[in-house]
Amino acid sequence: MPSPLPDRIAFLGGYLPRLCGIATFTSDLCEAVAQAAPETQCFAGAVNDRPEGYEYPSRVRFELDEKDLDSYRRAADFLNFNNAGVLCIQHEFGIYGGAAGSHLLALLREVRMPVVTTLHTILSDPNAAQRKVMEELVRRSDRLVVMAEKGAQILHDTYAVPDAKVDLIPHGIPDMPFIDSSFYKTQLGVEGRMVLLTFGLLGPGKGIEYAIEALPDIVKRHPNVVYLVLGATHPHLVARDGENYRLSLERLAEDRGVKEHVIFYNRFVSLEDLKEFIGATDIYLTPYLNEAQITSGTLAYVFGAGKAVVSTPYWHAQELLADGRGILVPFRDPRAIAEGVCAYLDDPARLETTRREAYRLGRAMIWPAVAQNFLESFQRARSERRAIPRSAFAGWTLASRPYDLPPLRLDHIARMSDSTGILQHATYTVPNFHEGYCADDNARAFVLCNLLDELGGRPPSESIDRLATSYLAFLAAALNPDTGRFRNFMSFGRQWLEESGSEDSHARALWAVGTGASRSRNPGHRKLSAQLFERSLPATEAFSSPRAWAFTLLGIQEFLHSFPDHSQARSLREILTARLIGLWEAGATEDWPWFESSATYDNARLCQALLNSSQEMALPEAQTIGLKSLAWLISVQKTQEGHFRPIGSNGFYVRGGVRAYFDQQPVEAQSMVSACLTAFRVTQEDVWLREAKRAFEWFLGRNDLGLPLYDSNSGGCSDGLHSDRINENQGAESTLAFHLSLAEMNVAEHVMAPAPTHTS
Repeated sequence: MPSPLPDRIAFLGGYLPRLCGIATFTSDLCEAVAQAAPETQCFAGAVNDRPEGYEYPSRVRFELDEKDLDSYRRAADFLNFNNAGVLCIQHEFGIYGGAAGSHLLALLREVRMPVVTTLHTILSDPNAAQRKVMEELVRRSDRLVVMAEKGAQILHDTYAVPDAKVDLIPHGIPDMPFIDSSFYKTQLGVEGRMVLLTFGLLGPGKGIEYAIEALPDIVKRHPNVVYLVLGATHPHLVARDGENYRLSLERLAEDRGVKEHVIFYNRFVSLEDLKEFIGATDIYLTPYLNEAQITSGTLAYVFGAGKAVVSTPYWHAQELLADGRGILVPFRDPRAIAEGVCAYLDDPARLETTRREAYRLGRAMIWPAVAQNFLESFQRARSERRAIPRSAFAGWTLASRPYDLPPLRLDHIARMSDSTGILQHATYTVPNFHEGYCADDNARAFVLCNLLDELGGRPPSESIDRLATSYLAFLAAALNPDTGRFRNFMSFGRQWLEESGSEDSHARALWAVGTGASRSRNPGHRKLSAQLFERSLPATEAFSSPRAWAFTLLGIQEFLHSFPDHSQARSLREILTARLIGLWEAGATEDWPWFESSATYDNARLCQALLNSSQEMALPEAQTIGLKSLAWLISVQKTQEGHFRPIGSNGFYVRGGVRAYFDQQPVEAQSMVSACLTAFRVTQEDVWLREAKRAFEWFLGRNDLGLPLYDSNSGGCSDGLHSDRINENQGAESTLAFHLSLAEMNVAEHVMAPAPTHTS
């Protein structure tokens, strides 16, 4: 017996007036369900893609910033405390923050009510991040809604989702009367013309250029044709490229001699206006370029309104237009588009028959019918799982909730930075001009910017991009074109103090530009980083420092993500990996399982480099050595009380000697965090997550003195831990070590949460 409807139903997604298809869908669905179930309170949560948000209607009760991880947890708390009986999520990878939209998982781990997730994108060949997110999304959803049978098939074949968990509900559409198009043509001033329409947010994936290329052949046979391209350019595309795509289409229409037959209406129109444009349409064109589109709201709207469609065979179109319900044409084929359009224009009877059949089938797609289907899905979700009551606070222990990380605060990094780069040292929290700059710190800072830009949140991307530009410009200036080596030290007066820096500083710079070449979302940064990487890579083959080998391997690992066929990088990875293995084999023993006769600084980077290589090169030996050496390093850097104690810089740890306890440096904690998180990615063993957390907590006061090195007021980190006090100077190296650790912990946070606990 189905469960009764809940008192409150919450919807999550974009929401009007945000301009995107998901926002329109969420708004329409919420209103339709509210009308279908007037006894139920329906409210929404809106995902913002800009810091200032939007002027939402009263239906929106909470908002979250797509890039701010903590706002997802706050949203979960809001839903729990407001006793939402069902949460209906609209999912598309691009509207949520984190890698492949992973921030959404933070909310899903916290909510205590049944979840029904509508999947607007279902990938049959996901990358690793997309698969990971999708698998957890499936696991944490009680019901999954798809809008096409192809979606259910992919869920079954690719993600092993049982059919019983999936509801097939068509994309909702407004209810429009079946009226001759001439009625609306008069209102729009195109009376006497045959109207072709494409609408929606414009972008290169729409393939509109192929429809314009088809127009000359269409116009030869039907001179009264006009092609109406309705819709604003996607706001994200405008922010990145301006109106270049629309302008290219306008130029193409002029070049092909059809500018008198094309109308661009650069507006995001209201539903009422859209109905008029659809009403005036004779044939709808969707010349999309990507087959893997499981849902098209625009196609559903126009088909359900009783319009003939000529479309490329993306998945939704294949299904909706099968059995002669429309005409499918090959991708990127203007001639086929022209033939498809003319097949309808040459045969008015066929055009009319197609329209009437589409309208008949569309009655099952109007919003009242779709809302009823969703209500039935909500009832199934509630009957299959009894929601955990709000009073179950006993389960909200530290062990069951995600690890709380400090909020991001880059005030001190910004204070230490100027147009040249980041300064090396500080006296307390005041930048020390006398010590100037170094490539080491600018490299670390550039890596941090790329990680933060991926994570999103505060500060906004523009601030991160501005800082990253300075750091990358410093690295570009640091590369000596005569030697292919990075210089390290620069005076405050912008004078280089050496011809070449150390091997370690060169390798850290290489790591940074390798990261930029792979991760940066700024095309200029990406291209310059790749150029600097290629110019600086050859010098590393002659290096003798094991840590330089390790940082070079980290840089190569990043670079090859985007340039997997780069032969020199692949070859050097093999050479340096073999050197680290050889170093281990020559010196490691059972009682000293380490690469050298002493453990000094940035030790865990050697382990991390081998673990990375073991994955990419399928080298079990490298993995074994990486894990064994890292486990030993953990054992000698853990106190009896259980906190992290890095090897001190006042003597380090020489084989056969006594290890130095002080001074303890932040870079040691940071390298341990990175290495342990890499070990977890390689093994999926939770012990490595716990060790990463232990090392991170050293910054926060779980250390020998019980004093925090991270200053939450300034956003800086103290330069080290002495035997009796902390070093209160907050230099770049230490501050960056903390923030790099925080960024990496945030990246890993979604895998650190415990499995969900449901009662039944």
